[in-house]
Amino acid sequence: MKTAVDPTANGSSKDENRPLEDNYRKPRKRFISRRSFLSKTIALGAGTVGAGLVSGLRAAEASSSLSPGDAALLRFAAALEILEADFWIQYNELGGIQDDEVPGGSGNKAYTEALEVIEDEMGDYIHDNTDDEITHHQFLNAYLVSRGAPPANLDAFRTLMGSTATGVNPAKIGHRLTNLTRLDIDTSWWTRYRDDSHNPDLDPNHVFPQAVPTLAGRRHTAIPRTDADTTDPNFLQAIANTAAFHFPTIEQGGSSLYPALAQRATDVEVLRILMSIGPTETMHFQTWSDVAGNAPPLTARDPVTGIFVTFPDLEVEDELFDKALIMPEPCPFLSRSLPIVSIIRPTNTRGAAVGALRFLRAMGLFIGQSDAFFAYTTQLAQEADAATRGI
Repeated sequence: MKTAVDPTANGSSKDENRPLEDNYRKPRKRFISRRSFLSKTIALGAGTVGAGLVSGLRAAEASSSLSPGDAALLRFAAALEILEADFWIQYNELGGIQDDEVPGGSGNKAYTEALEVIEDEMGDYIHDNTDDEITHHQFLNAYLVSRGAPPANLDAFRTLMGSTATGVNPAKIGHRLTNLTRLDIDTSWWTRYRDDSHNPDLDPNHVFPQAVPTLAGRRHTAIPRTDADTTDPNFLQAIANTAAFHFPTIEQGGSSLYPALAQRATDVEVLRILMSIGPTETMHFQTWSDVAGNAPPLTARDPVTGIFVTFPDLEVEDELFDKALIMPEPCPFLSRSLPIVSIIRPTNTRGAAVGALRFLRAMGLFIGQSDAFFAYTTQLAQEADAATRGI
């Protein structure tokens, strides 16, 4: 299916957030017994979004066995996982493996080959990361429902265009949540994890150098927008390289967010959930940070926007940029009077949820989304940040 669209527009999908009773392979009985509850809290529809949706969530919260704060932490995490699943599904349709676990697209041969220049197992990695993110939001929402709390639901916001290139799922064109075609990618995480003198928790004003400076401050596509983007091999490789650096940029955010949220949890089981999901994001980050260093050096010009991008050779002796140094260097933590230590950074909990949402918005992941989308997600983030540990 080919549709005439603005090649810089975006996309979204529906299958990754199916009705709850279809989402869980082995639902517990109490999930099923709450279907009438779900019909009132999930089916709020496109006409009841933003502040109205949040009001509905608060009303439904009254019967929950979770504290409002713990429910807010899990609901915000679920919302982010839905968003993450949405863009990983787009990557998988074009460059991953489609099977019973992650069905949908049919693959784009040219894009897949460009990704495999970076890592010959790229299709498997993309598939497994996609599957992981889908299970994250399915589990978090199911758990919320099992405790009587309303889940996160972003179905009303599946309005973005996405790619129309060969390989995408035609049913999802125009039904995406996220935009992978106009990304501003901050690659300062590369040097932040190699710097043994600075930690953003202790040095919030320190500027960590970018691994790929031209990916920051501009708008780049990480997937072929149309089949026209696959005709120039050099530009197509630049698109694949952009994706390779977008993968770890996203996953390092999750590595920090989960421990930051966990510090606010009261319920021991909620704490266990956050502490159990968070390390998988770190495993993703470690994988992708290793893979990104293999992106071939090149310079390319986007024929649609005219924007240039240059990927440097990161096989260098400089310890801030050396692609071989993928283990987190020890750095200052808590106090400079203590020895340096290898840690996830940052993990400061103050404003963590709002900060994460702001980071994703600045990236361009939501270009084209509605004011209602921003109102709803901002409210979820603010309520997560307002959660406080009880006794």
